[in-house]
Amino acid sequence: MASSLVPNTLIGARYRLEKRIGQGGMAEVWLANDISLNRKVAVKMMKAQHNNDPVVIERFRREAQAAGNLSHPNIVTVYDVVENAGHQAVVMEYIEGLTLREVLDQKTRISPSLTIHIGMAIASALDAAHASGLVHRDIKPGNILITPTGRVMLADFGIAKAVNGNESDLTNQNIMMGTAKYLSPEQVRGKPLDGRADIYSLGLVLYECLAGRVPFIGESDVETALARVQREPTNLLKKRPNLPPALTNFIHQMLQREPSRRPSTGLQVYEALFRIREAGVDGTPTGLTPPSGQPGVIESHPLSPITGGPRPVIPGEVTISNPVTRTSIAPTARRASRFNVAPSTMLASAILLVVILVGVVTWRGITSDTPLTTEAPAAEPAPTMAAAPVGPVTITRAMSYDPNGDDGVENDELLPLLLDGMPRTQWRTVCYGDKFFGSKGGVGVVLELSSPATGTLMVNPQTKPWGIEVYSALDVVPAGLDQWGPRVAKSYGTEVGPTTFVVSEPAKYVLVWFREAGTSPACSTKNPFQGVLAGAGFTAGATTP
Repeated sequence: MASSLVPNTLIGARYRLEKRIGQGGMAEVWLANDISLNRKVAVKMMKAQHNNDPVVIERFRREAQAAGNLSHPNIVTVYDVVENAGHQAVVMEYIEGLTLREVLDQKTRISPSLTIHIGMAIASALDAAHASGLVHRDIKPGNILITPTGRVMLADFGIAKAVNGNESDLTNQNIMMGTAKYLSPEQVRGKPLDGRADIYSLGLVLYECLAGRVPFIGESDVETALARVQREPTNLLKKRPNLPPALTNFIHQMLQREPSRRPSTGLQVYEALFRIREAGVDGTPTGLTPPSGQPGVIESHPLSPITGGPRPVIPGEVTISNPVTRTSIAPTARRASRFNVAPSTMLASAILLVVILVGVVTWRGITSDTPLTTEAPAAEPAPTMAAAPVGPVTITRAMSYDPNGDDGVENDELLPLLLDGMPRTQWRTVCYGDKFFGSKGGVGVVLELSSPATGTLMVNPQTKPWGIEVYSALDVVPAGLDQWGPRVAKSYGTEVGPTTFVVSEPAKYVLVWFREAGTSPACSTKNPFQGVLAGAGFTAGATTP
């Protein structure tokens, strides 16, 4: 049935619809503009054919109520519920990114590092939901959103149920709520549920991330659902022998048929994945421990959210780009996604490892499984802009910069860890035998800002001593260091921790260039030197040159 909604429709006297960006059996999602606050939102509209269905209307109401009562950086925020001309609508945070379903459809399977990152984020979200007495009941890749900074978010509480609620379930005993491939055994059996059902479903998602498919597939949804009641999943190591055993063992623990044998809380899942990540997903140190080499302390409640940037509502609409090389600084234009709203380039890969090429703004509130150039800037400094913005300027992309290396890039798969807001996660160079990076003379990271600005750059070096220089560019990312123009700031430090640099000329691109690196416990004695950054941020504001 064709949608009865059209662009430019005003919903609730406040939300002007712009473009439909997703749809499912019950609802469709529109990109809209909140004319009161002048911000983009996602509006989930119930389809017209359901307007007289009290069960569907009640589910809509409950989704808004369930998610609206949750406040967590890894859960999509619900702003409002409105009714317009018989249409029920939920107004939500507008997320720029892709669903995990889209990532897996493109990549089939992903790296252990990215899998752990996703698992920790969703475990953190589930811990918050379960602490509020809610079981999501539909954990699947289509309900997991990934922003280009690596922020992972849980969406769609449409069939969430209060563990000890008094309201009816809106289902009968013959209906299994959730998607067949990701149901827990107790959901299949129609047994009472608690948060461990979501943990099982998350285990299936992580299994699929690593194996390329879920462990239970039948010729029908019923066969698929019943398979998990009848047998154990195939050992992940048989599917992918080079996986870290600690990770596969823990995922199989999440997939125990008896709930009592699984981790009982999201916190336990988060902590276990944290320890696995600290140990190193390939059996070697990751460099994610503090510089002293001592393991980090794992806090109990509240969990550290897995976030993607400093902005309070939609942090870091960042694109992890193609590798920056000496001959091709930016990716070529990509094929637009079916539900794109604005053109942009975005890739997916391991640890966001490239959040999949599709054009940028894909928001799937619905639960279906369904150029820069290498030209150097002019020799003269870029003219000062009349008014550099003061306010919410964000880092919208991070690119490694290694113009004197063989391939022009340096550990691109770790770039999301620079922008995820977690001090224990880090972008780092490879290990070097010389603290000045040998014949390269340096390695760095380019940070793209959401708009040209002056302001203060913060970076957090984690090996000592360190030497960092900062360069800026307004129009393009120069192909070589000598093409950036005059250095805008430099500093040398003998201690680890945050340090700031003043960027006094309006810049769109800021280069953080390691001239010197300290020793790292993650490196060998033969090649002990490594540049490590645990975070980066930018605060726009007037500066004095």
